[in-house]
Amino acid sequence: MSESLKLEVSYKQILQMSLPISFAILVPQFNFLINSFFLSQLGEGYLGASGVTGVYYLIFSVIGFGLNNGLQALISRRAGQERLKEIGDLFIQSVYISLFIAIVGIVITHTVAPLIFKNFTNEIIYQPTIDFLKIRIWGLPFLYLYQMRNGLLVGTNQSKLLVYGTLAETISNIILDYGLIFGNFGLPKIGFNGAAYASIIAEFIGMSVVFIVISVKGMSERFGLFENVKFNWIITKTILTQSSPLILQYAISIISWEFFFILISHDGSIALDVSQVMRLMFGFFGIFIWAFAATSNTMVSNIIGQGLHDKVNLLIKKIVALSLGSTLLIFVPLQFFASQILGLFNQDPAFLTLAIPVFRVVCIAILFMSVSTICLNAVTGTGNTKINLLIEIFTIVLYCIYVYLVMEVYNLSIVWGWGSEWVYWLSIFTLSFLYLRSGKWKKGSNI
Repeated sequence: MSESLKLEVSYKQILQMSLPISFAILVPQFNFLINSFFLSQLGEGYLGASGVTGVYYLIFSVIGFGLNNGLQALISRRAGQERLKEIGDLFIQSVYISLFIAIVGIVITHTVAPLIFKNFTNEIIYQPTIDFLKIRIWGLPFLYLYQMRNGLLVGTNQSKLLVYGTLAETISNIILDYGLIFGNFGLPKIGFNGAAYASIIAEFIGMSVVFIVISVKGMSERFGLFENVKFNWIITKTILTQSSPLILQYAISIISWEFFFILISHDGSIALDVSQVMRLMFGFFGIFIWAFAATSNTMVSNIIGQGLHDKVNLLIKKIVALSLGSTLLIFVPLQFFASQILGLFNQDPAFLTLAIPVFRVVCIAILFMSVSTICLNAVTGTGNTKINLLIEIFTIVLYCIYVYLVMEVYNLSIVWGWGSEWVYWLSIFTLSFLYLRSGKWKKGSNI
């Protein structure tokens, strides 16, 4: 554990960091697909209901993701500056922040969420949705601690260690899903709610394995992770200053997606099932994109920490080339097998007739995302996360106006509704690109 934490601007360095992250994202997304496949076997509507609950839980998940991204940029900057002991101080304070947010999330889910869902969701899926969420939300503390290790491992160029916790969580989740949903392996048959219990237990297992790995690899000693466990407001303020715009950014983004799913639910269960499958497509086939995005955040911050501001644009271009190239390699062949892929979830002709054109729209949107999210995470790496928030607010306003007009005012097909992703990602790219090109980030890059 004595290797330098300074990163280089090279394709080799980018791939060394991004490939383990890709695997760490791939395995739970594969798990999510398996979980959705299991739930689809319960009958019509359950897959759509899992989409509504999934997006709700994702709102809280991305709050942790925003905190993690801010922490990751801070840790990467300290790594580039070789201020190693400060990394431990940042990590422990982020743990306290995340646990506090988890408690707030649990309280909101048991008090406010039932009122919101009762007024805005289809009455058929209301009760199973609320029952599921009241169980699922208890996994939030484990998820947040799990996410904080991402900031630590990726920020210190130890992304290869991500795979241990990921594999532990995923394997246990698949086994428990199969057991608790259908009553296999001698476990009780709980049905829809079985997926919630399985996810909570799996998140706890994944979190435990991660902290064992961190201890065994000697990271606790090297970075002083538990040397200063007292609450420190100055460090906490630093983390919140960096992360709060990101937390708000991601929360706004996913809340708008929940708004989209609620509008989709007005079109019936088939439209909702199709949209849930499209969300899965975004998650599963965007794996390499999100890995490159995390790499962009970390490497930009690390390079700036080394004082190499003039190499940042070259770094971004190289990451964009890898991200767009890998996405094209995946999506061009997929166009010939759209019906077979979608048929894995539902063979109903009505489902396939609606899903195939939506799939084409989503594929193009993911190509846009492969460039846009790299640029947006590069903005995060510069340290000026307020710009991230402003970009997100402007984009979400456009997104919501488009969705409302298409789905509610003009009552167009969900094919047009999913065109909102084009609006979103093209706006993200335009604003991020203009900011990075301006060079203004060089004046405010100290974090």
